[in-house]
Amino acid sequence: MFTGIIDRLGEVKSIEMEGEAGRITLRPDRPWERPVKVGDSIAVNGACLTVAEMDGEWLMFDVLKETFDKTCLGEKKAGDRLNLERALALGDTLGGHMVTGHVDGLGEIAAIDRVERDWKFSVQCSREMQMLLVYKGSIALDGISLTVAELRPDGFVVYIIPHTMEQTDMSDFEAGTKVNLEADILGKYVRRILEFGGGQTYRMGVEG
Repeated sequence: MFTGIIDRLGEVKSIEMEGEAGRITLRPDRPWERPVKVGDSIAVNGACLTVAEMDGEWLMFDVLKETFDKTCLGEKKAGDRLNLERALALGDTLGGHMVTGHVDGLGEIAAIDRVERDWKFSVQCSREMQMLLVYKGSIALDGISLTVAELRPDGFVVYIIPHTMEQTDMSDFEAGTKVNLEADILGKYVRRILEFGGGQTYRMGVEG
């Protein structure tokens, strides 16, 4: 589980694909306070990956073809920067919102506008994703916990403060950039309940 508060930026050394699997090799921009070890979970642009191997500062992640196909990771290349967040440990502060690291779909940056000292990002996404969004609700964009500021017929809008621009990959974005999206898990549960006859009261494990 993650919170959408980016810990580090990672520089991509290589992305290799062979058959139905591949590997991402990257280097965090600075060490973590708790040393990373093989087997640790790290959200890479919002996708939960496992550290498969280490070589000094470099971390290697094995990635299925499906992950490359369904996330923006398949479009990345050497030199690109990726958002990194380590999985929550017991006692860690929940600074953003609950993020699982399971990407729901892709969005596309439609426009970037400067609003005084901040930035306004307009994002296009599928209708299925829109159904999981609410005004002032949470959305993870490339693993970053953000607030939905506007709902639009073709997507949504988020506002970005200077600190977020400096600490994440969002300063690399331009119109047309593909981004990973994960909706708030609470919205997914609500939708699932409604699909199975929402409004009814369910009594689990109770007879009668």
